[in-house]
Amino acid sequence: MLTRLAATCARHPKLVLFAALLALVVLGVLGASAPGHLRGGGFADPAAPSSRANALLESKFQAGDQNLVFLVTAAEGVDSRQARSVADDTVAALGREADVSQVVSYWSMPAPFSAQLRSTDGRIGVIAAHVAGDDAQAPERAAAIAAPLTGRTGSVDVQAGGLALGTHEVDERISHDLLIAEAVAIPITAVALTWVFGSVVAAALPVLLGLASIVSTLGVLRLIADVTPVSVYALNMTTALGLALAIDYSLFIVSRYREELAAGVDTTEAIVRAMGTAGRTAVVSAAAVTLSLAVLAIFPLYFLRSFAYAGVAVVVVSAAAAILVMPAALALLGNRVGAWDLRVTVRRALRRPPPRPFESESPFWGRVAERVMRRPVLFGAAALLVLLTLGAPVLSMRVGLPDERTLPATASTRMVGDTVRAEFTGSPQTQLTVVAPDTTGSPDALGSYAAALSKVPGVTAVISSAGITLSGQSVSPGPAAKTTPMTRGDSSYLYVENAVEPYSSQGQQLVRAVRAVPAPWPVQVTGLAAENVDTTASLVSRLPLAAVLIGVPMLVVLYFFTRSLVLPVKALVLTLLSLTATFGAMVWIFQDGHLAGLFGVTPTGYLSAAIPILMFCLAFGASMDYEVFLLSRIREEWLVSGDNTRAVARGLARTGRIITAAAVIMAIVFIAAATSSISFIDLFGAGMALAVLMDATVVRGVLVPAFMRLFGAANWWPSRATVASAPAREHVPGEHTPAVAISPALHAE
Repeated sequence: MLTRLAATCARHPKLVLFAALLALVVLGVLGASAPGHLRGGGFADPAAPSSRANALLESKFQAGDQNLVFLVTAAEGVDSRQARSVADDTVAALGREADVSQVVSYWSMPAPFSAQLRSTDGRIGVIAAHVAGDDAQAPERAAAIAAPLTGRTGSVDVQAGGLALGTHEVDERISHDLLIAEAVAIPITAVALTWVFGSVVAAALPVLLGLASIVSTLGVLRLIADVTPVSVYALNMTTALGLALAIDYSLFIVSRYREELAAGVDTTEAIVRAMGTAGRTAVVSAAAVTLSLAVLAIFPLYFLRSFAYAGVAVVVVSAAAAILVMPAALALLGNRVGAWDLRVTVRRALRRPPPRPFESESPFWGRVAERVMRRPVLFGAAALLVLLTLGAPVLSMRVGLPDERTLPATASTRMVGDTVRAEFTGSPQTQLTVVAPDTTGSPDALGSYAAALSKVPGVTAVISSAGITLSGQSVSPGPAAKTTPMTRGDSSYLYVENAVEPYSSQGQQLVRAVRAVPAPWPVQVTGLAAENVDTTASLVSRLPLAAVLIGVPMLVVLYFFTRSLVLPVKALVLTLLSLTATFGAMVWIFQDGHLAGLFGVTPTGYLSAAIPILMFCLAFGASMDYEVFLLSRIREEWLVSGDNTRAVARGLARTGRIITAAAVIMAIVFIAAATSSISFIDLFGAGMALAVLMDATVVRGVLVPAFMRLFGAANWWPSRATVASAPAREHVPGEHTPAVAISPALHAE
C-alpha cells in the first residue's frame, strides 16, 4: 500500500504539493491565533479532594487560595505613615474589584497573625487576596488588577506575585521562548543537514518539511483548543516535537532515496523503494510515538492530556508530510536532489580533491559493530555500567508541583516568592483550608474540631466562624478579619495556619496529619500543600496502567515488524535502561543542583511531577524510532544472507551514520527548547536531548550489537531466514558493494 501511494504521489507531484500548500495556508491562518487560546496551569486533578474543595469554596463562598500577593516595602518600616497609607490604598482598590475576595494584610490582621505578614527586619508587609476564575481567567484578571497597583510611591515600593500572576508571567514568556528556540534550532539544523548530505538541496527538504510541521502544529493546537483545554506549555514542546520528527522521517527517506539512485535505478523506482523501506520505517516509528503519547490521556491533569491530543496530532502531521509530500518533492527534483554540493566549493578553495559521492554506508559504524561483537560481554558490561551509574540518582527522585522558582530570578513573581521565603516566618500561601460541605449532622461541633486541628504539630492557629483557636484553646470569637463569611447555610470552612513550606516533605506530612484528625462530618482539605499531595498521588496511581498501555502495544508492533519474539523484549529492556540513565542525570542536575548554574535554574529539591511522565512517553517513542530504523536494515540483511553477525554489522554500517545524524539534529531541537526561561521546560529539553543522544550511541552503537551477537540466530526466533523467500516477504534492494568486510575470525568465534 505504501509503495502504491508513493508511486501515485510521484506521478502527480504538482497536485500533491498544491494540496499540501493549501492545507498549510489554512493551518497557518488558524495557528496565528493559537497562543491566545491556550491556558496556563493544568497541574491539578479535578477529581482530587483538594480540587473538589476548591470548587465548593469558589461556588458557595467566592473564596479560595490567596493567589495574588503584594509586598509593600518601606525603608522607614511597615508601621510608618506612608507605608500604611499605600497599604490602605492598595487594600481599598482590591476591595473594589468584583473578582477579588479574602483580602488580608499586615495592617488589618490582629496579633499574633500580623507578625507572620511582616518581614523579620520590619521593612516589608504583605497584602494577599483571592482572584476568582479558572486557569485561564484568574491569571489574566490578576495581571490586570496588579498592574496599576505596583510601582513606587515616595519611599514605598509595591511588588506583585502569587500563583495567579506567576501563571500569567509564564504564559507571557512561553511565546517569546518559542521564537528564540526556533531561531536557534532551524539555522543550526540546516547546517548540520548540509554537513550530513553535502548538498544544500537535500538538506533543504527536511528543513522545509520541519518548518511546515511547525506551522501545521500551531493550526492543530488552535483546533484542539476549541474542543478541550490545551496547556500553553504544549506550544513549545509540540512544535519542538513536530520539527524534530518531520526532519527525522525526511532524513531517513532522503538518505534511502539517494542510496537507491546511487545503485543505478531511475527516479520513480528509487522513490518507491525508499518509501517501501525507509517510508515503512517512518510509519512504524510514527505509530510507536503515537502509542506512547496517547497514553498521556489516561492522566487527569490537562497539562498531560493536552500533550496526548496535540502530540498525537503532531506526529500524524509529521508522518503524513513525510510519506505524501516527500515523494512528490523528490519526483520533481529527481537527480537534482544532490545539487549545490558545498563540499565541492570548500574543497576547491582548500585545493583538496573532489569529495566522494554521497554514501549512506559508514565504514566507521561497521568497524564499531565488528569490534563490539568480537567482545560482546566486555563492551556490553561497560555500556551497562555507564547507564547504571548515570541512573543511580533516580533512586532518590522526588516530585512535586512547580512553584514560582520555575521562573527566572528577574520575574516579579519569582522576586516576591524569594523574598517571602527568605524574610518571613510565614505566608498566607502556606495555609490549609478544611471544607465541610454539610455540617447538619453536628452543627455545634465546629469549635471542638477546630481545637483538635490546632493541636496538630506544625499548626500555629485555626480560624473558623467559631473563632481563633491556638493549641486547643479558643482565644477570640468570630472569623478574625476574614472578610468572607466562613459559614453559609450548612457548609463551612476553616483556615489551618502554619509556617511549613507547602512543597516540602514537611508540607506533605502536615497535610496527612490534618486529614487524619477525626471530623464530625465529611471534610476536604485544600491549599498548595494539599494540592501537591493529591496531584502526586493521582499521577503515581496511574503509572502501572501507563506502563502496560505503552509496553504491550509496543511489543506487538515490534513483533509484527520483526517477526521475532526476542527482539521486541530486547528493545523494551534497553530503552528502559537508557531512560533510567537519563532520569538519573536529570535528578543529579535539576533536583540536586549539580551544574544547575550551567542551565540557569534554581534547584528546588524535587522535579516537576508531570515532566518525567511526559519525558518517559516521548523518549520511549523516540527510542523506538531509532530501534525500528536499525532493525529494519538488519532484518533486510538477515533475510538476504541468513547470517546474524553479518546482518548486524551491515545493518549498523548502513544506518549508524543516519541514526547519529538524526539524533544530533533532534538533540539540537530539544537543546534549543532548553534555552527557555521556564525551568521545567529546560528540564524537558535537556532530558530529551540526552535521551536521544544516549540512545543513538551507547544503546544502538554498543548494546544492540553486543546483545544480538550473544543471542545469535535466536534473535529471530521463531522466524527463520531463507534467501529465496526474502523477495516474497518484502522488497529487498539489490546488493551494493559492502563498505565493511566482516572478519572471518568474527564468524569463527
